[in-house]
Amino acid sequence: MEFYSYISFYNLTQNRAANYGNKIIEQTSQKINSVFNDIKVSTNIAVDNKKVQEFTIVDDDYKRNFDIGTYVIELMEYMRSFNTYVSGIVINDNHGRRVHSNGNHDIFYSNQYEAFIRTYINNLDADKKGQFTNLLKDEKTGSDYFFYIAPIIEAIGGVQFSQRTGYCSIMVNTDKLKELVENTELTPNSTLYILNSNNEVIVSNNANFRGVLYEEILPVDRSRLTNGVKTTINKEEVIVQEKDLEQADGWRIVSIIPVQELTTDMHAIKNISIIAGIGIIVSMLIMGYFFFNNLTRPVMGLIADMKKIGKRDVGFRVKVRSTNEVGVLAYDINSMMDKMEEMTSDIFNTQIRLYESELSKKQAEFSALQSQINPHFLYNTLNCISSIGLEYGSKEIAQITSSMSKIFRYSIKNDELVLISEEIQCIKAYMNIISIRYESKFSMEVDVDEKLLDMKTPKMILQPIVENAVYHGLERVDAGGHLRVSGHIDANGDVCFQVSDSGLGIDTEGLASIKAKLNMDHSERVSNSLEGKSIGLSNINNRIKLLFGESYGVEIESQMGTGTTVIVKIPTI
Repeated sequence: MEFYSYISFYNLTQNRAANYGNKIIEQTSQKINSVFNDIKVSTNIAVDNKKVQEFTIVDDDYKRNFDIGTYVIELMEYMRSFNTYVSGIVINDNHGRRVHSNGNHDIFYSNQYEAFIRTYINNLDADKKGQFTNLLKDEKTGSDYFFYIAPIIEAIGGVQFSQRTGYCSIMVNTDKLKELVENTELTPNSTLYILNSNNEVIVSNNANFRGVLYEEILPVDRSRLTNGVKTTINKEEVIVQEKDLEQADGWRIVSIIPVQELTTDMHAIKNISIIAGIGIIVSMLIMGYFFFNNLTRPVMGLIADMKKIGKRDVGFRVKVRSTNEVGVLAYDINSMMDKMEEMTSDIFNTQIRLYESELSKKQAEFSALQSQINPHFLYNTLNCISSIGLEYGSKEIAQITSSMSKIFRYSIKNDELVLISEEIQCIKAYMNIISIRYESKFSMEVDVDEKLLDMKTPKMILQPIVENAVYHGLERVDAGGHLRVSGHIDANGDVCFQVSDSGLGIDTEGLASIKAKLNMDHSERVSNSLEGKSIGLSNINNRIKLLFGESYGVEIESQMGTGTTVIVKIPTI
């Protein structure tokens, strides 16, 4: 961690120094761009001046020298006094005639200057804008100069309108630029360069800078120089950064900062880190020794004992090997094991009692549900016998009595599950009673697959449904009603009974209420059954679900004016 912290801080220092250098370069570039922009603006004012343009095209020497020339010279003098970065100004026409404000610079009169400037003049017509030149080294004095040259385009409406009639050459004061660079604060031995498009050093804060190509930085990938690149120059690690000058195409500022100067303050931190690291290692060794003897060994023993407990070694307890926290933990684990065994025994006994109680409860619920059917059926049948006895003689009563005896004999059987054929015989006996009661007012049929006859079903689950179909569906129909009881095995292999009538049907609200009762939770169904609120469909549905589970039971579908269909689903037995 000490090593990582040192490296991280080392890199952070370099990154912050690089960011600082980048900000300094940015500030310096803004200053130089401002200087170059001022030179451009001043030059453009001069070349756009009417008198300057007239000076380059007038043929009258007297007017040129005494009238226009005086004004132009005064304008150039004003430009030099206003902008200290301008050392000299020369305005030439296409015929070689000129006027100048040179500030005692003889370079303007040398053949070397004429040859140097001619290459730039020939390119002025192409882009019609000014440009900064490369360095011109004076052969006599050894001084270096560079210039800003802008074309003079005639715009006063003469015969040479929109044509180049001359040019203006501005000598830039390199001493002032050098002062600007030297005032830039970097590290003591860092170097700041202004390079032109040919990588010539224009100015630098290094007194020994060379006005030649700076080969040491040329191999560096320039696309990475903006954020700083670490490289080696003259066997010294440096960080090189670069910033382009917006006001001079291809010109840029380059800074070179020695890495050693950025990390000088790191030596004290490195020494402190080494001492702290050694101290931490020694402390950790001492602490580790005591830790191993007092904690690790007891913990390893505790883990071994816990593995035995995990293998369900009944009665095994953890050995208490020490009196520290691990010993307390071992003691607590043993106490927990004792309590867990006690709780397990209690839970086992409680589960047995709950199971026995649940069996008793379901038996009671089942008996209560079953006992509700017979009184209801008996009540309705007696009403039927009473009605017929009032209207007819003993023949019909005899038939009804015979059918009733079959039904009651069937209903009092002790077996909860009976043959489906016996359930169908009970239905037919009931239909015989109904046909006498209503004088064959509606037709009835039973259509049960013969494969079902030898299977079993809960007793008395279809008769109450048929009874509901008669009294609530067909009784209020004038004539032509139909009742059908069918049975088959569905796609899931379960027994499915359907009781359909063509009666009046059930309205939407009533149907929703019946379905809600059929879909009640188990606890609600039992509560309603025990309170006597569930007679008929709900009773049958509860019996089936208690016997076979929630996936079986009763469903109902009905539509006003069409009729009602009740579906009873039980497993194949």
